[in-house]
Amino acid sequence: MTDHVLVFDTTLRDGEQSPGVHLSLAEKLEIGRQLVLLGVDILEAGFPISSPGDFESVHTLSKELKGVTICGLTRARAKDIEVAAEALKPAERRRIHTGLGVSENHLQHKLRMSREEALEVGVAAVKCARQFTDDVEYFMEDSGRADLEYVYRVVEAVINAGATTINVPDTTGFTYPNEYFKLIQGIIEHVPNSDKAIFSCHCHNDLGMATANTLAGVIAGARQVEVTVNGIGERAGNTSLEEVVMALYIRKDKFALGTKIDTTQLLPTSRLVSKLTGMVVQRNKAVVGANAYAHSSGIHQDGVLKERSTYEIIDPKLVGAEKSEIILTARSGRHGLKHRLAEIGYNFTDERFEEIYDAFLVMADSRREVDEDGLRELVQ
Repeated sequence: MTDHVLVFDTTLRDGEQSPGVHLSLAEKLEIGRQLVLLGVDILEAGFPISSPGDFESVHTLSKELKGVTICGLTRARAKDIEVAAEALKPAERRRIHTGLGVSENHLQHKLRMSREEALEVGVAAVKCARQFTDDVEYFMEDSGRADLEYVYRVVEAVINAGATTINVPDTTGFTYPNEYFKLIQGIIEHVPNSDKAIFSCHCHNDLGMATANTLAGVIAGARQVEVTVNGIGERAGNTSLEEVVMALYIRKDKFALGTKIDTTQLLPTSRLVSKLTGMVVQRNKAVVGANAYAHSSGIHQDGVLKERSTYEIIDPKLVGAEKSEIILTARSGRHGLKHRLAEIGYNFTDERFEEIYDAFLVMADSRREVDEDGLRELVQ
C-alpha cells in the first residue's frame, strides 16, 4: 500500500473504440504529448496486432514520448504478445497488457473454454510476456460478474507467473460501488501473494457508476485507475480521468491519496480530445463541462460573488479555467447584473441601476441569455 495512485490512461486505446471515433497518427501523437504534459503514469497506446495502423501508432508513440510508460494491449496469444513487444521496442518504459475473461458468461459464450483451460492460457500468456518486459499487466475481463473463488485462483496463478499489475475490470458497468469495493478488498485479503502486485480499477459507465466504482476500488486498496479523458469509450464510456483525479484531490480528507497529475492541464486536455475525436463534452459534465463553473441563478450568483466556495468546491483555476462565470438569465438577480455591468466598465447610481434592472428582466424573459451585446443595448 502506498499513498500514490497510478493513472493509467487508455484514451488512445479504449477511448478510440468509441463508435464514430477515428484518430490519425498525427492526432494520436498530439494527444499523447498532451497526456505526458498532464502527467499520466501509463499511456495505453493501442492494440498493436489489430491493424498495421495501430502497430505504427504504438511504435511511434513508444519512440516519441518520454517520461511515461507506454502500454500495448494483447489477447492471451503468443503472436499478439510478440507483435506488441516489437511495437513497444523503442519505449523508454514498456508494459504488455494481456488477459482473458473470467466470468461464466465470457468463458462459455465468448472464449468457449473451461475454467481450467482459461487459467492455463492466461498463465502461459503472462510467462510469454515476461520474456519481453518485467512490466506485465493481466486483465480479468468481466470480473464484475465472475465467481469470486475463481477470480482468486486466477490472480494467484498469474502473479506467480510474473504479472505485476492485476486489472479487475467491471467490463459491462454491472457492479455498484459496494460490490466493487468488496471485489477488490476480497482479492487483496484472500489471495496469498496479493502483496506482490498492484491492483487496477477499470470500470465502464453503463449504469452511470464508473467513477464511483473506481473510487470504491481505491478505498479498498487498488493503486491504479484506468481512465479516459472526458470518459469516452465503448457504449456509455469509461471512467472519467478528470473526475477521479479531482475527487482524490478535493477529498483528501477521505482518501489521503494523490496522483502526479497537473490539474491545471485537465481543461486543455479535455478540449483537445473533444476537438480531435469530435465527441462533444456535455455542458453539465463534471469538472470540464462548460457549465461546471457557470452560475445563472440569482441566489447562487449572490453567494459565489460574496465567497466562491459557497457554491464551488473546485476553484476553476485548479483545472485550467480562468474564473467562474456569471450567466445572465431571467433567474439572475441584482448582484449578478451589477457584477457583469462592472466587468464591461459600467457603474451606475442606485436609481439608474434599478431602471436598467427592470429593463433587464423584460429582456431576459425573451432571451435564453443576456450577453455583453445585450447589456450594452440595455445601457444605451
